[in-house]
Amino acid sequence: MRDLHNAVVAQVAVAAITVGTTGTGRSSKIIDSAGYGGVEYVVNYGTVTATNAVFTVTLKEGDVTGTMTSVADADMLGTELLAGLAAASTRTSGVSKNVVKRVGYKGAKRYTSLDIKSTITAGTPIAISAVLHTPMVAPTTNP
Repeated sequence: MRDLHNAVVAQVAVAAITVGTTGTGRSSKIIDSAGYGGVEYVVNYGTVTATNAVFTVTLKEGDVTGTMTSVADADMLGTELLAGLAAASTRTSGVSKNVVKRVGYKGAKRYTSLDIKSTITAGTPIAISAVLHTPMVAPTTNP
């Protein structure tokens, strides 16, 4: 059946913001995956102008919201490195700017979040969405 619409729920993890102070990051909203088989984080990078800009993401998990720890690689779909954005000698739309990256979580913890940090001071717009999938009860509600 061709129906992803009724099998996912999307949430704003980080509303569209500008990330840019060197070493300062943003933590996403903590996503509660109760009732779902996993979560996919979708990172939208806007126009990055600094060629030396590096954005790193860290996927975190926890049984409770107060004690989040880094996720083991075995519990990820994709990698944090691939979900981040590397420095580039020139920026190309769809590759190193104005691009969407993602990382998934398949572990057993109930709560997850995705942190993002920048190595530059010039601001770059980003947004992160969390897509909960494989619901225990379908169809999911819309929106």
